[in-house]
Amino acid sequence: MKNGENCNKGRRNFVKGIAASLLLIPFLQFCSDKIAVLMIRLSGTNHLLGHRLWIKDFPKPTQQIKIPYLIIGGGISGLSAARQFQKKGISDFLVIEMADHLGGNSSNGQNKYSKYPLGAHYLPLPNFQDKELLHFLEEEKIILGYNKNGLPVFDELQLTFAPDERLFYKNNWQEGVVPKEGNSVADDKEFQRFFTQMDAFRIAKGEDQKYLFNIPIYLSSKDVKTRALDKITMQKWFEDNHFKSEPLFNYIDYCCKDDFGLGIAYVSAWAGIHYFAGRKQDSTIEKNDSVLTWPEGNARLAHHLKKYTEQKTLKNHLVYDVKIENNKVIVQAFDDAKKVSVEIIADKAVMTTPQFVNQYIIKNRKSFTKDFHYTPWLLATLIVNDLSDNFSFPLSWDNVIYDAKGLGYVYAQHQTLNQFQDKKVITYYYSFSSGDLRKTRREIYKKDKEHWKQLVFNDLKIAHPDIENYTEDMEVFLLGHGMISPVPDFIFGQAKEKAAKDIENRIYFAHTDLSGISIFEEAFHQGINAVNKILDGTTLDS
Repeated sequence: MKNGENCNKGRRNFVKGIAASLLLIPFLQFCSDKIAVLMIRLSGTNHLLGHRLWIKDFPKPTQQIKIPYLIIGGGISGLSAARQFQKKGISDFLVIEMADHLGGNSSNGQNKYSKYPLGAHYLPLPNFQDKELLHFLEEEKIILGYNKNGLPVFDELQLTFAPDERLFYKNNWQEGVVPKEGNSVADDKEFQRFFTQMDAFRIAKGEDQKYLFNIPIYLSSKDVKTRALDKITMQKWFEDNHFKSEPLFNYIDYCCKDDFGLGIAYVSAWAGIHYFAGRKQDSTIEKNDSVLTWPEGNARLAHHLKKYTEQKTLKNHLVYDVKIENNKVIVQAFDDAKKVSVEIIADKAVMTTPQFVNQYIIKNRKSFTKDFHYTPWLLATLIVNDLSDNFSFPLSWDNVIYDAKGLGYVYAQHQTLNQFQDKKVITYYYSFSSGDLRKTRREIYKKDKEHWKQLVFNDLKIAHPDIENYTEDMEVFLLGHGMISPVPDFIFGQAKEKAAKDIENRIYFAHTDLSGISIFEEAFHQGINAVNKILDGTTLDS
C-alpha cells in the first residue's frame, strides 16, 4: 500500500552513505501544556455492504438500463478502461461502483490542514519502454515535454522534494531506508553483494530478448529458470544465497511488505526480486530514481482519470449477480442510497473487481479464486502539534522505523511549498502479514479503536517517545482486502490464468490481482488490455 517504494534508491543511498556521518544536534522538548485531547475515528471500506453478497438478500430489480459496454468497478483498472474506450472513440459505456467515490485503493481523505492518502501514495518514474504510461503522464502535464535525448522532463513540483527518505536505526535518524550507519563490516558486504545481484537481475534478459523482470509483468521474459523462482519464498532465496545479515533480512522484509503486504517469509522469490529489478531507471539521463507524489497520494492520478467517466457513473451500487443470457451480459446491482435494485443489460462487460468479489457474483469461480491471497492493511492519519526526535536527520517524505511492526509514515505536507505548518499531518502504514490471512482478516474486525490507537502509538514511540502527548486527532482506516499478495506459485500459476480468461467473449477481467502485484502500472495496463481485447482482440503484448 505504501507500494512502489524504489529500493534502487536505497542501493544508491547505501553506497553513497556508508562512510558518511551526520551532525547530531541535541534536542529535547517536552511541555505539558501542549498535551491535547485525542480524537480518534475508525473507518474503512464498506465491508458490511460487501458481505451481503454472501446471502444475496437484495430486492428484485425495478429499473432496467441498456448499454453497449459496462465497466464494473471504479478503481484504477476501471478508470483506465474508461480512458481507453474514450481513446478508441467509444463513449457509450457505464461505470458502476460500490463506494461513494471512484479510485479504489488510490483514494484520499482531507482535513483542514492537508489532503492525505487512503492507500497507494506515489508512482516511481516509469520505465522508458512503458509508452502508454508516459503518454498518460504527458496528457496530465506531469511530463512537461521531452529533452534532446528524447527522455521525458517531469514537473519538478510533482517529484518528491528533498529530503525524501529517512530511517530510524540504532536510536538515530539517517538518510535513506537502507540501514548503513552502525552496521558491521559483514553487514555492509552483504548489502553490497545483494545490490550487485539485483543490478544484474535488472538488466538481464532471457533468450526471447525480454527483460527477466519488467513492468507490467506480462512484458517479462518467459525464461523457465527465472520463473522457477516463483515456486520458492524470498526467504528461501535469501538462505540459498548464503545471506545471513539481520539488517539485510529486515530491509528485504520491509520491502516485501511495502509492495505485497506479506513479508519475506511468505512472498515468492520472483516477486521479491521483481521489486528491485522491475524498474529500469531509464527514463532520465541521470538514471534518476525519484518518485512522483502528491499530498493525497495516487488519488491525484485517479482524479486525472475520472474525467473520462463524467456523466457515466453509478456510485453506491453493489453488483451482486452477473450472467450471460441470449448473448447479453445481465447484471443486477443494489442501489445502497435508494435501497432498490437495478438490472443492466450490456453487450460486453469489463469486470475490474477483485476475484474475492467475483466469486460471489459469477458462478463457478470459487474453485480457483481460493488461491488468491489478499493482505489486510491499516492506515492511520494523525494530526500532531510536534514530531520531536533527535533531529540527526530532518523530517522527510517517507519515514521508516527499523524493526517496527509497521512500515513507518509519510508526511502529507512534504510537497507543500509552504513548509511552516502549525500542525503536521502524517499517515502511518501497517500490513497484517501472516500465514493465515483469512483468520487475520476475521480478527481485525473484532478490535476496537482503542486497540488500534495503542498499536499505532506503540510503534511510533520507538522514534517519537512523546508523540501520544502531541497528537490531537487520529483516523484509523482499515482495508480488509488491501492488496493481492504473490505467494509462491501464484504469479505464473493456473489459478491466475483461469481467473483472467474471458467468458464467451462477453465478460472480460481486469484487476491487479490478475497481475499478481498491486501497483499502479499493473492496474493501468489491465484496464487498457481488457478494452483492446474487447474491441480488436489484441493486447499490448500481442
